[in-house]
Formats: sequence, C-alpha cells, structure tokens
Amino acid sequence: MSDVMEAPGKLRFVGEFVNTLDLDDDSDGLARPADLAAWLAHHGLARPDLEVGPADLRRAVELREALRAALLANNGGAPMSDAVIATLNRIGRRARLVLRFDEGGEAVLEPVSDNVDAALGRLLAIVHDAMETGQWPRLKACRSDDCLWAFYDHSKNHSRHWCSMESCGSQAKARSYRRRKAAPETGSASAASAASAASGPTATGKRETKPTQT
Repeated sequence: MSDVMEAPGKLRFVGEFVNTLDLDDDSDGLARPADLAAWLAHHGLARPDLEVGPADLRRAVELREALRAALLANNGGAPMSDAVIATLNRIGRRARLVLRFDEGGEAVLEPVSDNVDAALGRLLAIVHDAMETGQWPRLKACRSDDCLWAFYDHSKNHSRHWCSMESCGSQAKARSYRRRKAAPETGSASAASAASAASGPTATGKRETKPTQT
C-alpha cells in the first residue's frame, strides 16, 4: 500500500483518518471512543484530555466514510451522493467553522468550540485548504473494493488508480485479463446457439421447409 504520509502538510491527516479502517487487515483504529480521543490528540487536532463519548465516535466514523466516498470520487468513482454531502455539511455545521485572520494576515477556517465536533471540523478545514491549493484531487481512495486505502497520487497526469500496483493494481489487471479471455468463449457459444436456432431443425434433424403458397 502507498504511504499516505507522502501527502503534503496536514493533508496527510485526512488520509490517515480514512485509513484508520484497514479492510485488508480487518482492523479498525477507531473501535472505541478512547481510540478516537488518542488519535485526535496525537495529530494535534484536540487537547489530550478531551472527553469522547459513543455519539462522538459515531459522528467521527460517519465523517471517515464520507471522506472515503469523496476520495473515491477523486479517483474517477461515482460522484458524491446527496447523503455523503449532507453528512459533510452536517458535521461542518456542528463544528461551527468560521473564517479568521491569523497574525500574518492569512485567512483560515477554524472551529469556534473546542470539543470533538471542533476536532472533526479541523479535518474539514484541511480539506478546504487542499481544495484551494489544488492538492485535494490527488488524495484518492484505492479502486479495489476490498482495499479502499487512501493514498496521494504523485503521478504527473493524476492517473494513478491503485494504492499499490504490486498488490491491488496487479490483482485488478489479472481479473480484467480473465474476463477478456472468457469473453470470446462465451461469444462463440452464443453464436453457435444462434446458428442452431436459425437452422430450425425438425424432430427428424432436417431443416423444416416452408410450404408452397397456392
């Protein structure tokens, strides 16, 4: 799998957040509220003593999967659904993100409060910043349905589809090859069946002749 640490700046936090669910290992780094609290604190998105409850965890997981859908859309997948967009908007509202100017005169999006919603809002602010700089389309989710790992696409033409060509990419190519190989055989069988039907054999095995009209 490609290392999402290759993503520039804090954008890697978004990829790492999505990758807390590892389908390949069947492991979830956000299985408990304490896991979420530790992850947010480790990435500097929340204070170490932040209290996290089950409802907070549910919202975080909803955000994680909504972001995964957005990364799949970045990778040529289906556009984000209305439900995904609604989730992102709802979490953004709960975070109460506001535009603020820092000491250097730069405009930044920051949450007003200092709870779990605010920490999740900081992730959305990172997404916003990446969209502004043009880096966002390069953060993608692997096209393999049993992977969906977030990775950063460094290719010149943004054409990378798999987290790793050695694993997911090779498997996808092998599946595509098997489908192409099987297609002519299926087509030949269909053609033979059609030809047999066209010949219209009778019960005696001879082709039935059309009666002469008088």
